Amino acid sequence: MEEEQDLYWGMHFCNSRMFKTIARIQMYLAEQKEEKGKKREQKGGDNVSEEKHIKYYMTEHGQIFKFDRTKFISCELDLQNMVWFQNQDFTGIYFGEYIKYTEIEGFPVSTVKGHKGRFVFGYVEDTPVVIMQGRVHYYEGYAMSDVVLPTRLMGMLGAKKILLTNAAGGANPSYKPGDFMMITDHITTGVPSPLIGPNMDELGTRFPDMSEVYSRRLQDVIRKCAKECDIKLQEGVYVQFTGPNYETPAEVRLAQRWGGDAVGMSTACEAMAARHMGMEICGISCITNMAAGISQKELNHKEVQETADRVAKSFKELVTKVVVNM
Repeated sequence: MEEEQDLYWGMHFCNSRMFKTIARIQMYLAEQKEEKGKKREQKGGDNVSEEKHIKYYMTEHGQIFKFDRTKFISCELDLQNMVWFQNQDFTGIYFGEYIKYTEIEGFPVSTVKGHKGRFVFGYVEDTPVVIMQGRVHYYEGYAMSDVVLPTRLMGMLGAKKILLTNAAGGANPSYKPGDFMMITDHITTGVPSPLIGPNMDELGTRFPDMSEVYSRRLQDVIRKCAKECDIKLQEGVYVQFTGPNYETPAEVRLAQRWGGDAVGMSTACEAMAARHMGMEICGISCITNMAAGISQKELNHKEVQETADRVAKSFKELVTKVVVNM
């Protein structure tokens, strides 16, 4: 009877597609737990810990921490203190379960080169996290409701805080490629709102307040972490356009007059959906190139990737520190 009530609650709480996605993730993690348990038994048990669902790991800093699998495998996926963030090649996670988007029936799949397209559940030091390695974009042809589906999914699984990251073009002439910009606000005039259509009252109110999308508390955390890492931090407003084409010089000038400091093709719509759900949000843009009209060079994706690779080590250091202090 309890399972039937949970099923009804889930279907009422979200559309059936989202519910099926959650169920498949839970099933996948449970299967992974069972499979690994069988392998441990075949090897004569786990020598690291007497409890099979507990393991101890040492971080690269020499810290010992405990990983409790049940926090991720329980029926409710009890992740109330979980942090969700996005990063293509984050290697600071010390234990993880990987779920490819393609393994979840009906889940939107990224078609952009360099996006791995998977969830990673695990820990960064002693902070439970779920990482999206690869997002889907509006320009790939997905409906905006599909673009923000992962955001809503992670919120329903229990994530209360979210760190959004992206590669962006610098619209502020004082920026340079390789800078990190903390997002203080955003402008989404150039894309449809993910909240258009019938409101899901269980997710949030019909007319959500957007006066503080990016948490001031988390902004202070990012500033403090950047200072401790000796990383120069820019602060500014992110403007989302549809893409996939890069912005024209006239569009960049428009963004500047709006008050924008960086332009891109993602992030703000996800932040809006997360804010609708009451999540605490922060964001960091990596300025991978100067926007059209500021840079005299022709823009291309190769330059974006090269800059991202060049600053990857510093970015990982900053993100790690922010995550464990959120």
